[in-house]
Amino acid sequence: MKKRVVQIFGFLISSLGWLFVLCSMAMDYWRITQIGGQAGSYIIKVAWYWSNLWKDCFTDSTAVSNCRDFAVLWSVTFVQGVRGLLMCGLTLAFFAVVLCFLGMECTYIGGSNKTKDKMLFSGAVLHFAGGE
Repeated sequence: MKKRVVQIFGFLISSLGWLFVLCSMAMDYWRITQIGGQAGSYIIKVAWYWSNLWKDCFTDSTAVSNCRDFAVLWSVTFVQGVRGLLMCGLTLAFFAVVLCFLGMECTYIGGSNKTKDKMLFSGAVLHFAGGE
């Protein structure tokens, strides 16, 4: 019974970690910079520059946004390397979640106990390799 509880708790924690990293990939505001609005100006003009892993955007004081999408993975800066590493880690962790689910003692699919232990160990290795 204790082994099952530990496996279920570990599976839930690792799956939630994978889900949180997946949600952070979709966030828009990874980097935000305010431009303008300095003292000595009669007209206060403020603009915001913000970027994420998918695009760079510039929003002016009239709330008009101009965005430039990153077309390919290798075309821009080191941020694209981060995007690539996150996508590789998410892919590895997806396979780890599937292997861990099949390898848990409380599931009826997956084969014998020896096979389940191998799948569970492989899933744990993939979780560590994926950085989750």
